[in-house]
Amino acid sequence: MSEKKKKFWLKVPNTYLLIFSLLVLIAALTWFIPGGKYERTILNGREVVVPNSFKFVDSNPQGIFDLFISPLKGFIEAALIIGFVLIVGGAFNVLAKTDAINSFINKLAKAYKTSNLLQKLFIPVLMLMFSLGGATFGMNEEIIPFVLIIVPICLALGYDSMVGVAIPLVGAHIGFASAFLNPFNVGIAQGIAEVPLFSGIGYRVICWGISTAVGIIFLMWYVKRLKKNPHISPTYKEDEERRKNEHFDLIYNNDNYFSIRHKAVLIIFALSLVLLVIGVIEFKWYIEEISALFFIMGILVGIIGGLKSDDLIKAFVDGAKDLVGTALIIALARATVVLSKDANIIDTILYGLSPYIESSSPIFASQKMFIVQSIINFFVHSGTGQAALTMPIMAPLSDLVGVSRQTAILAFQLGEYTNIIIPTSAVTMGALSMARVPWDKWAKWVLPLMIILFILGFILLIPPNLIGWQ
Repeated sequence: MSEKKKKFWLKVPNTYLLIFSLLVLIAALTWFIPGGKYERTILNGREVVVPNSFKFVDSNPQGIFDLFISPLKGFIEAALIIGFVLIVGGAFNVLAKTDAINSFINKLAKAYKTSNLLQKLFIPVLMLMFSLGGATFGMNEEIIPFVLIIVPICLALGYDSMVGVAIPLVGAHIGFASAFLNPFNVGIAQGIAEVPLFSGIGYRVICWGISTAVGIIFLMWYVKRLKKNPHISPTYKEDEERRKNEHFDLIYNNDNYFSIRHKAVLIIFALSLVLLVIGVIEFKWYIEEISALFFIMGILVGIIGGLKSDDLIKAFVDGAKDLVGTALIIALARATVVLSKDANIIDTILYGLSPYIESSSPIFASQKMFIVQSIINFFVHSGTGQAALTMPIMAPLSDLVGVSRQTAILAFQLGEYTNIIIPTSAVTMGALSMARVPWDKWAKWVLPLMIILFILGFILLIPPNLIGWQ
């Protein structure tokens, strides 16, 4: 593929433009799609669609003024979720500023030289850490600076750049896709689907464990082959050149030591996650309580981590500021629902989609949802944006096709496996760029893992339908 064609292939409209374009399309469609309504009833304290109750009603076409006012309405409707995202973003940026996570990884790398056990566990432990980060606090963009640390470490230890970028990239993306406590996809999707926040955690932990194990086994299998024949590396020549020209021993001799403060920060972080689980399961905490927990955690880790008051506040504000874009995506995505509801066409869309998702078995229906979400993820690869965009439709649609809302949320999550390979993901492309790994080489290298994960996604959606997972 020529450089020109490659650039054209990678040049995809950003998420804002895609969602706003969808808004324009929906506004136009409101003039052509007839209005329709399903009857709804309250079941187990949640509003659900009554199957076979659809009837056509008068539509309410949306004009240009409605189009431009819809993002504000979307912001108002999603205010609780948006506030939650901003607070969580602020808290985790404070955690990042304490340098505790960076220091822990650096200490791990130093210990590698003297420990045979660690040499065996180096890749599994690091991948497990990144996967846990993706599964709990939605680690995503945060992996990019780690690439600058881990790729040189891997080159110094005799691995290649593919291993160096795969550890954080594959680890975090697998954790994100199979998350059990991630507020940015599970939390938002469950909030929109009116499912108790972080409920169903047991099976999600199983999905996370299996998915992470698959990623680790794939990478260890590659490393075993790499040791026998280094020439199988797609970046063999480039890596040999880097080893000659760059000094990787510096990574073991910097001042980024793992202090008592760092240990205390990580303990507070771990305790916060434990408290989160207890609060959700035992005390039925929702977005407000969880936001307060993360707010308190951010303050505590900042103080214990030695940040001055001004630095702590700046870190929190900067973290929230970094997620303003995410907040706008949520508002724009919710605006699509506002337009559809105001025009009385959202139920008509559900009615039209039902035959395509519907199946003789709920298992096949949920697997079709997984395929649909994987395709949508190519265009809208923000977990929060995709949740806000698709769950208002997929949640009631799941009621119609006999799939539980928990299972529909899992299908949405697993669709994010594709973040590992899609060239429309800024995180994926950013990480590859930092590692100096061309996307075409990466795509060819990681394709077998993607096939395995896709098959795994189909398999993981079977048990929930057999046990009636709620």
